[in-house]
Amino acid sequence: MKTKLFFIAALCALSFSALAQNSELRYIGKQQSNPDYHHGQLSPVVGVHNIQVMRANRQFPELADGYGWTYNHASMIAYWNGKFYVSYLSNPVNEHGQPGQTLLATSPDGYTWSRAQVIFPQYEVPAGTTYNVDKKTEYITNAIMHQRMGFYVSKSNRLLMLGFYGVCPTGKDKPFDENGIGRVVREQKADGTLGDIFFIHYNQGWNEKNTRYPLYTKSKDKVFVAACKELLADKLMTQQWVEEANANDPIISLKGGDNKAWSIYHLPDGRALGVCKHSRYGITSDEGKTWSELKLATNVVTWNAKVWGQKTSDNRYAMVYNPSLYRWPLAVMTGNDGLTFDNLLTVHNEISTRRYEGAYKSYGPQYIRGIAEGNGKPADGKMWLTYSMNKEDIWVASVPVPVTGKVTGAVNDVFAQMKDGEELKFWNIYSPLWSPVKVEKGSTGEKALVLRDKDRYDYAKVERVFAANKKVKLNFTVTPAQNADGLLHVELQDAKGATCIRLVFDADGTLKHKPRARFSNLQKYEPNTDYNISIDLDTDARRYDITINGKEWKGQWCMMPVESVERIMFRTGDRRYLPTIDTQEEDGSGDMPLAGVAEKEAAFAVKSLKVE
Repeated sequence: MKTKLFFIAALCALSFSALAQNSELRYIGKQQSNPDYHHGQLSPVVGVHNIQVMRANRQFPELADGYGWTYNHASMIAYWNGKFYVSYLSNPVNEHGQPGQTLLATSPDGYTWSRAQVIFPQYEVPAGTTYNVDKKTEYITNAIMHQRMGFYVSKSNRLLMLGFYGVCPTGKDKPFDENGIGRVVREQKADGTLGDIFFIHYNQGWNEKNTRYPLYTKSKDKVFVAACKELLADKLMTQQWVEEANANDPIISLKGGDNKAWSIYHLPDGRALGVCKHSRYGITSDEGKTWSELKLATNVVTWNAKVWGQKTSDNRYAMVYNPSLYRWPLAVMTGNDGLTFDNLLTVHNEISTRRYEGAYKSYGPQYIRGIAEGNGKPADGKMWLTYSMNKEDIWVASVPVPVTGKVTGAVNDVFAQMKDGEELKFWNIYSPLWSPVKVEKGSTGEKALVLRDKDRYDYAKVERVFAANKKVKLNFTVTPAQNADGLLHVELQDAKGATCIRLVFDADGTLKHKPRARFSNLQKYEPNTDYNISIDLDTDARRYDITINGKEWKGQWCMMPVESVERIMFRTGDRRYLPTIDTQEEDGSGDMPLAGVAEKEAAFAVKSLKVE
């Protein structure tokens, strides 16, 4: 008996040892993204809500953050004392273009955001500061911001906000690679006020005598000083500073190589994994004091945008990134052990029109960041993310946990009858500031899902995933608020986003459908009138019957053949095809006309959706 127990114990120890030594980060799923499509032909995570935090506006700065700057990027997110915090860096026009500053927006719920305020202002460098670039002397007048880390919550529950003042001798240079002044810190206080700005770490050649702000140790707040020291001693945190620190800086554990934009999380066995740009990753067993050699993740297709990994509230793991050599779509893969991932799905599958041209303004939802370990856990258990769109606008996404792309059973969403706050649990919403999506109450007090749109370069969109089927019966009610402005597309799609049926409430007051290259008119529609629409679809026959307020059209051809359908989409604009994989980032086309001017608002209310 003792021998048997010893054998079992030995097997268990061997199994645990094998698990502990597993160090391969890999994707084992079959789905891969096709960047010929903005959604990559990937299915969405059910229930993701994409919310725009800040819409850049050069013409009317007061409608954005008050500055009218159009390069906004590298957002960070934290959740502290019941509130969300998002910071981002900003330049007037171009990446690496002087001057720069960092701003902060806050929200009580992740949906309604404050106007951003400056937390790290423009920084004028000492007169006569020069750098030798290509054997030429270049004068620097202003620093720009660059940060790979935005927040740190101390053990004393102090929220520190951080940024890095870098310098760019020319527009082609980078604010890191040792071309920087140092890292600054200030406290966000519980009453909403901000503490003073201090340097927490200087780069070589900079100190209190030649910089604007004092070292953090000069603060009279002993708890704040202790929080800064705690951060400086945390090797997992300071490893994120590698690009901006000097090459010989002892605060960085792993130096050199393809070692950029770290995202770090703990594995089940206590080790920590750090994933960088270019699918590189390393593992540490001593909390960041030493690291394994960086390796290339297996079958994780990415490029030079950030990758985000974290443990989710269901004790699984998620990794979010752009799964192509372009910065679209934004997708997530999930797994049980933080190393092996599967099930690639989108969390943001749109590319808004880039309204303002600028240097190095890559297209797409990019530079993803979530809430780092220790920086808060929202009560809803969701994964909250932040990212920029086209390096221009700032967004957040709430991703339900567990992460799934499937729905079972029938759909019976009658918004007037649904519990407050739970109406959109299974709906995906894409909600720009000028094209918001919300559950609203009409004049009679009846709830509906309302899509509004006054943005000439974007649209509102909602999607509802249902169980995939070849034969589907749907019924939904739409109420347009007008019939001479705006439009609404209604599409039935398959798992890859291919459109089987498209209906359009068009701006000419006609409800149409698209069986081929040309649209076919069904009937006129009137404002503030309910249109109850039923569709009986057979994908094998490529035909469907449609009934609108009791009037029937039988045997209509599908727009394109699909094996089955599994979601319905409502969108207040035409489908976008640009950018393509051949679109140049700087094509010389300039800014879009009237980019900061709103159109007349159109609105459409979806009152119900039923799917058999």
